[in-house]
Amino acid sequence: MDRERDRLQAVLEALPRAAIVQGGDEHVVAVNRRFVEMFGLAGRVPYEPGAPLGPVVEAVCDTFADRPAWAVESTHAIARRRIHRAAEIGLTDGRVIRRDVEPLYDADGRPFGSLWTAEDITEDKRREHALRRDNEALTELARQRNEFLASASHQLRTPLTSIISFCELLADPACGPLDADRRAFLDAIDRNARRMAAVITTLLDTTRMREPRLRLEFGEVDIARMLEHAVHDRMPALTGAGLFTVLDCAPGPPLHGDEHRLESVLANLLENAAKFTPPGGRVTIGAAPEGDVWRITVADTGIGVPEAYREEVFSGFFRAPNAESGGYPGTGLGLTFSRDIVRRHGGELGVAEAPGGGALFTLRLPVAGPADAGQAP
Repeated sequence: MDRERDRLQAVLEALPRAAIVQGGDEHVVAVNRRFVEMFGLAGRVPYEPGAPLGPVVEAVCDTFADRPAWAVESTHAIARRRIHRAAEIGLTDGRVIRRDVEPLYDADGRPFGSLWTAEDITEDKRREHALRRDNEALTELARQRNEFLASASHQLRTPLTSIISFCELLADPACGPLDADRRAFLDAIDRNARRMAAVITTLLDTTRMREPRLRLEFGEVDIARMLEHAVHDRMPALTGAGLFTVLDCAPGPPLHGDEHRLESVLANLLENAAKFTPPGGRVTIGAAPEGDVWRITVADTGIGVPEAYREEVFSGFFRAPNAESGGYPGTGLGLTFSRDIVRRHGGELGVAEAPGGGALFTLRLPVAGPADAGQAP
């Protein structure tokens, strides 16, 4: 018996947690050093094997910030439940412990005691509290950021609209002839005002997409028609950049989605292709159903996206180094906005290297739409 008790004591001492074994006769079977130190039992109560459990329990409960109504459950009560029990308990000195109780059975399934363990989780609770506080602060900052972006965008849009309108009026021959220099100045004003207006539109769209109450307008989407419209609308930019454009769409089922939002994704990808592909290059748009998913690709022969940055370009306000160093304009928000839309459709948007170089953007959209399309924000 002493040998078995010594083995049990050695096992308890090897545990990383404070532990005590309660016998069926409500006596201490074994207790480890961590348990004695955690609850300051030394010199207060006897806790050697065979000592009555009641005084030990009383001494432990005295350290609890809120003393429980119970003293200790009997072995038979614990065994009857046949379940592991756990609780988080605050101590009078400010510590927080996790207490676990496990019933013990002999080879014949009869209860002969229970194992009580305790672990100091004070630091874990502090980190949890700090994390919760930081998350709340970040949520508030995100709300303030969205409000600022929406307000600033609306404030800027009105004067830009006026600038663009006056540019159109001045360019009208009815307002009088313009020499080459003045025409160039006016074109520069108009071009940059339109660029700023596009940035503002992207900022507004990004803010709206982050608004939890926004609902997408789901309906039946003809993929071939949607692609034709997107390419047709962006054809002036593509041809103006000196690019050859190819559209290849296989027949397939209609998609359940928001056609307007998905077309804006394609518009963004085509605009990027026109922006980052040198004259004489090629842009290829392809689409085909693959099982219950539509796979849509936009490939170009431009500067591409370096492998190390193929995830970061979707993070917002980030632009790959080759785009920055090349002097290409942009905010880095278009791809963030596009991925948000695709993910709200239950799909995914990624980028890889196109065959022969350049960028290959791939959309994978479930034909049936997102699982919660009826409630999707």
